[in-house]
Formats: sequence, structure tokens, C-alpha cells
Amino acid sequence: MIVLPTTSNEQVAAVATDAIKKLAGFPEGMEIIFPSDKGDDTDLEIIASQCSSLGRVRVLALVVKLFSVSRSAASTIYSLNLLQLLEAEIRNADDTLVTLSVLELIYELAEIEHGTEFLSKTSIFQLLSSMISHNSMESILRSRAMMISGRLLSKDIIYSFTDEPCVKAVISSIDGRLQSLEASDRDECETALESLGHMGSSIQGATLLLSGSSPAARHVINAAFERQGPTGHGKQLAALHALGNISGETRSENNIILNAEEEENLRRLIYETASRSSKLTPSGLFLSVLQQDSEIRLAGYRMLSGLVARPWCLMEICSKQEIINKVTDPSTETTKIGMEGRYNCCKAIHKSLTVSSRVSANPAFAGIAAKFQEAVGMGPYLVKRHVEAQPAVITADRF
Repeated sequence: MIVLPTTSNEQVAAVATDAIKKLAGFPEGMEIIFPSDKGDDTDLEIIASQCSSLGRVRVLALVVKLFSVSRSAASTIYSLNLLQLLEAEIRNADDTLVTLSVLELIYELAEIEHGTEFLSKTSIFQLLSSMISHNSMESILRSRAMMISGRLLSKDIIYSFTDEPCVKAVISSIDGRLQSLEASDRDECETALESLGHMGSSIQGATLLLSGSSPAARHVINAAFERQGPTGHGKQLAALHALGNISGETRSENNIILNAEEEENLRRLIYETASRSSKLTPSGLFLSVLQQDSEIRLAGYRMLSGLVARPWCLMEICSKQEIINKVTDPSTETTKIGMEGRYNCCKAIHKSLTVSSRVSANPAFAGIAAKFQEAVGMGPYLVKRHVEAQPAVITADRF
């Protein structure tokens, strides 16, 4: 007999879930959990329909745990339409806590290796898009829907199973929210920017974010270079990291540069943002970022590491001696993560300098290339200069 985790006792439910998950690791166990005869005492769909809200969440959590056991178990769960139980709870959305719990379970599904394939075959993207666009929906639910969307669309494999219109609908819903958010909606704004950044880490996602006459990535670029004081710190930080992802900092070397249209949109958006600011040029914007606090600088290093693969960005960096000095100075950062971020930025700029035909043919850039080569050779961590021994002069003790 299988004891299902529908009890209100959390400890008992956890033990029951763990036991059933272990049982699912054996082929015979799957036959016990999912018998061929539908409608018996262990039919999870029937049990869920007869439970309280807490009991339904317990059953859905069990479904997710079983889904993670193996691809075979996931296939069985999908074929039995048990993922539709999750969809049904989201459609109801009568109880915020229950809906939030179900969204957490879907987030967990999105992190499972084979979860993307099966989730893409459901109506999950339509549901998430609808939640994000729903103005009367609780902000925390919209934010969670955005984060799940970002996680799913950060994986290249999902685009093999999902229709492009579904992806565009999700991006459009986030775009719409960013246009309608008030200045006071800081948390939701930061979540939306972070979600776009996750999407931009995949080349297909970055392409869609930079496509069209009014790309969704414009929100990221505007916020990345918009200083709003302490209240806008989180927004700028999220946007800079998102721009780093979109520009290719997390992608493999062969997948950094996008198609001509998207690359032109990226360049145009950054130059337009600079022209509307007091800095006037992208190099001025970049320097402004590097002159801020350590968190912003770290995000700035990531952003430049991705952008510098573009010749126009390389020229902007080389045109600003203050940027060169800041990035090559090993004493700029004092924390390990900061030192490594600065060093990785140095390496990316140095690499672009060595492969750029415009730089190699111009002797004026020889000194810049040499400076970055020296910085890369020093390594990421602060190198203490050799100090000659000097005699110590001590005032004589007086009695």
C-alpha cells in the first residue's frame, strides 16, 4: 500500500514523498505508483481532485519529484496528463499562496534537465504570458512568472521544441509590463530586467530581444546606464548583468555575435542612449559605470567583456584613457570576485585587440595592446611590488 503525501503533517508528507520517489527508481515501482487501471485508490488525478488546497499542493509536489527521477518517469507523467494538474491550478488562481506554490513547482521543473522538453509541449508559455500581462494579478505572481519564463528561455534546447510565436508572446508581455510599471514598482522592474537577461544568455533569446523596430532589449540598455541614486541601484545592477548576458558574456566564443540586424540594433540603442545622456558617447557611459561602487563595476566588467567583441565597442574603449587605466590597474579591486571580473574584462579586451585588423594595422594602438598584454600577464590578483629593505629609525627610549 502506498501512503500518499496528502496529510497536513509536513514531516509525514516529506517521508512519504521520499519513499515514493525511491520506489520510482525501479521499473516495478513505477508500475505500482502508476497502475494500468485508472481510477483506483492511487490515481493521483482523482486524489488531487478530492483534496484540500494543501493536499493538492502535496500531490503536485510529488508529481514534480517523480518527474525528476528519470526521463522515463517524466515521459510517463506527461503521457498521463499529470502536468495538466499544474496548469489547472494556475488557471484557477483563486488562492495566491496556492498559485505561488505551484509556480515554485514549475520553477523546479524548469531546472530539471529533461523538464524543458516536456514543459514546452504544454500550454505553460501561454499561461505565463497571460499572468505577466494581467494587471490585476498579484505582483509577486507576475514576478515569479517572469522568472520562470527567463529560466526556461535561457536554454538553447527549448527553442527546438517551442514555437517562436509563443516565445515572442512572453517577451512582449514582459515588454508591456516594463512600459507600464511605475517608479515605485522597483522589485517587479528588477525581476523583469533579470528575466530578459536570462533569456539573452541564449543566442536565440538574444536575437529575439534585439529584433524589430522597438526591441525589448531597449529597456535593459536604458536602465543599465541610468543613474537614479540609491533607489535605482538594484535596477541598474540587474540591467547591467542582463546586458552582459545579451551581449554574449556567458555564451561560447562562436555564439557571441548575432545577425546583422540585431547587431545594428544593439549598437544603435547604446549610441542613442549615450546621445540622450550628459556623457554623449558610449565610452562616457562605460567610464561612468566603472566609476561607481564595486557591485556596479563588477556588472560593468561583465558587460564590457561581452560588448568588446564588437569593433565599435573596442574603438570606444580605446578612445578613453580613463577606461584603459581603470581596467588594467590591479589595485582597482580589493575582493576576489572583483579582481577576477576585472581580469576577465582585461582578457576579453586584449583578445579583441589582437584579432582586430583595424588595431593591428594602426601603430597608435600598439601601446594600448601592450598595456593590456602586461595586465593579462600579471594575473587576476593584486601583485605587491617588490619593496627594498630599509633601516628602521626608532626614537630612543627615555627614562
